[in-house]
Amino acid sequence: MTRTLPTTARALAALTFALVTALAIAPAAAPAPTLGAQAPSTLGLQKDARIAEAFADVSPARLRALDSTLVAFGTRHTMSDTLSPTRGIGAARRWIHAQLAQYAADCGGCLRVEYDTGSAVITRSRERPTQHLVNVVAWLPGRDTSRVVVIGGHYDSCICSIDNMDATSDAPGADDDGSGTVAVMELARVVSRRFPRGFDATVAFVLYTGEELGLLGSTQFAERLQREKKTVTAAFTDDIVGNVVADDGRVDSTSVRVFAVDSLAVGGGELARYVWATGALYQPAFEVLPVLRLDRLGRGGDHAPFVRQGIPGLRFTERLENYKRQHLPTDALADVDFNYIAKVTRLNLATVVSLAAAPPRPEATAYQRDRASGGQAFTIRWSAVPGAASYELLVRRTTDPTYRRIVAAGNRTEFLLDEQLDDVWVGVRAVGADGHRSLTTVVGAPGGARLAPAARP
Repeated sequence: MTRTLPTTARALAALTFALVTALAIAPAAAPAPTLGAQAPSTLGLQKDARIAEAFADVSPARLRALDSTLVAFGTRHTMSDTLSPTRGIGAARRWIHAQLAQYAADCGGCLRVEYDTGSAVITRSRERPTQHLVNVVAWLPGRDTSRVVVIGGHYDSCICSIDNMDATSDAPGADDDGSGTVAVMELARVVSRRFPRGFDATVAFVLYTGEELGLLGSTQFAERLQREKKTVTAAFTDDIVGNVVADDGRVDSTSVRVFAVDSLAVGGGELARYVWATGALYQPAFEVLPVLRLDRLGRGGDHAPFVRQGIPGLRFTERLENYKRQHLPTDALADVDFNYIAKVTRLNLATVVSLAAAPPRPEATAYQRDRASGGQAFTIRWSAVPGAASYELLVRRTTDPTYRRIVAAGNRTEFLLDEQLDDVWVGVRAVGADGHRSLTTVVGAPGGARLAPAARP
């Protein structure tokens, strides 16, 4: 006996059949786009053939050998043994110093290698001891020794997830931050070999101690530069740049995160855009993912003490972290990808050399609404930059991740821009005679340096 469905039921069944059929024959939906997938822009930066040629010198095999030696010191806890020739923080820093000194000899003395010493109270310990701190620094002097580009990584390690005061147990720290340490060491070797005469600005290659106990070494160095009245163009840190496999098996060896505070006055966001553009120009298959915050949630890095001083600072960090292999004895050499570290090192090289070779950015800006245009244009002014051959204005909507328009402004320090400044952000940068571009200074940034009002004619 055949039963007939009620009208409503028949309609529902027909609709269900139609939907199922449509889904069966329709093409599969495209995967949802990932966050941060905006197309990068090279921002009008020009490729320097010397930088591109230097990429070939960065050696994954050498990076592996360096990291193997660091791990072999057993622990590099800041409070560990300083007398043993084979174990502890003392042996590690003497070995790092010797490596950098060899690079200096190889380049005819172009590097100045030193221990940067000081002390700090360990506030994370109940006993609050005062600890001797030793950073290792290699300076590549520039024509302007008062202006510095800083690139660092921390060579101390810990098993802080178990006991942050354990200074005797093995703490290999192969990725955190053996990876960043060897990247900076290899960068110092390659840059000194390829560019022994230096650049317009001085470069400081720094291996910090005390990061795991509260950014102690980088704070010490940042305060030193401040006391010495150095102008720091930018401060970078390589921290955890060697893992490419997540705990769930995902693999990403083709992207790196850069963390920077998007402060218009300080210029952290401008620094992130600069690195993003530099990566797109020199290493387009290696994606730079700008993250406009100081660091990962609940974490910190050695760029932070510089940011607190109002200096543009940025952290390079692997895309796929594995917290099961950080601050633990499981942070082992076998889980570090040295081809990946080489890519990060090449990005470091392109960024640091480009910035050090460029003039400084304009210090102060001013703007004035143009009445002749009915307020649809603005006169932009900026402070002159020593060594600048010309200037450029860059324009982006306030909601755009990076700049869309570049306007050549010649060698003047004033320009009538056909943009409604109320609706956009405008950056001004200096261009050197060799084509290297400075960081941008955002015009009218809240809290930024302002020029005095223009004199009336």
